[in-house]
Amino acid sequence: MVTVEELENDPHPALAAIRPVGWVEALNSWFVTGRAVALEVLRDPETFTVDDPRFSTAQVVGPSMLSLDGDPHKAHRDPFESPFGLAETRRRFTEPVRQTVNDLMAELQGQEADLRTALAGPLSVAVVAYSLGLPPASASTVLGWYTAISDSVSGVSAGRPVTDAGAAAFAELHKHVAAGIDSTDSLLAAAAHAGLGVDDIVANAAVLMFGGIETTEGMIANALWHLLTHRDQLDLVLADPALLPNAMEESLRLEPAAAVVDRYATRDVDLAGERIRRGDMVTVSLAGAGRDPDVFDSPDTFDVRRPNARRHLAFASGPHICLGMHLTRLETLTALEAVLALPGLRLAPDSPPPRGLVFRKPSALRVTWDA
Repeated sequence: MVTVEELENDPHPALAAIRPVGWVEALNSWFVTGRAVALEVLRDPETFTVDDPRFSTAQVVGPSMLSLDGDPHKAHRDPFESPFGLAETRRRFTEPVRQTVNDLMAELQGQEADLRTALAGPLSVAVVAYSLGLPPASASTVLGWYTAISDSVSGVSAGRPVTDAGAAAFAELHKHVAAGIDSTDSLLAAAAHAGLGVDDIVANAAVLMFGGIETTEGMIANALWHLLTHRDQLDLVLADPALLPNAMEESLRLEPAAAVVDRYATRDVDLAGERIRRGDMVTVSLAGAGRDPDVFDSPDTFDVRRPNARRHLAFASGPHICLGMHLTRLETLTALEAVLALPGLRLAPDSPPPRGLVFRKPSALRVTWDA
């Protein structure tokens, strides 16, 4: 029987054992771990919806583009979408991201650091605040809100109630976001002009912050962890920097920062030979889909030259595909380029591996380098 502890620590053997679809009693949910079946679920919101009272993020921040389908989803997502297309992302964010990375790297002291807290976290906070047009707040303050909300969402997914800390953090975030709505040229103001109310704007800003921080922080930390624990692959990238974008995609395939997304069956349906009943929770394991042996040869191997690494589903698919995927790729690649320029970069022996039920990353990324 699959346990929550297994899914938090090392889920991949259990996910492989139930591929493509299996029941996980500990979470009272069907788990989809095959890539083709995952796409079937993600691209059929009429049958597999997010719009359900059990949806974990909505329990913490309220209804948003993440927890609505159909016309309500479109109404919530459209006002936020245009700035995050590929061309617009490159135009608007390339220089601010590069400058932020340079500033953070310049603040590193000595020849050691925890790059999760010194680089990945502050970078993701700064960029998401810039993208939304939020009022100024310290990175540590925003990260504190985010951590409490993230922990609360993960707890709800594991069957625990919303935490007091998560509710308090969202209340503080609500005040902060609401204060930025009147900014004449912000994305928050544009959402207000499109007709969204304050609570709607705050909820959507929260999930964009939540996703932007979690995805970027996790992507950077996981990619560095993979490279620094596979010296042969790191040497290939250092010898040929053109491999770095694919190394980033390969890391996403092996350990997507967001490991699972939840859906709820709106009708009885057969899925890969299993009978799903109306109302059943269906958890799509993006981590499991990324290691499907029908798609990826030697799926547990980190291979920076893998030709189809980008076929991962780390950003999901269908109407809820990640809004900021181009931005988080830009941030991650820029950060990786800067970090890998440090001479003699190496991972501290006590630096932990990625873990987490919903969001997977190392709790710290302690590195040293030469002077």
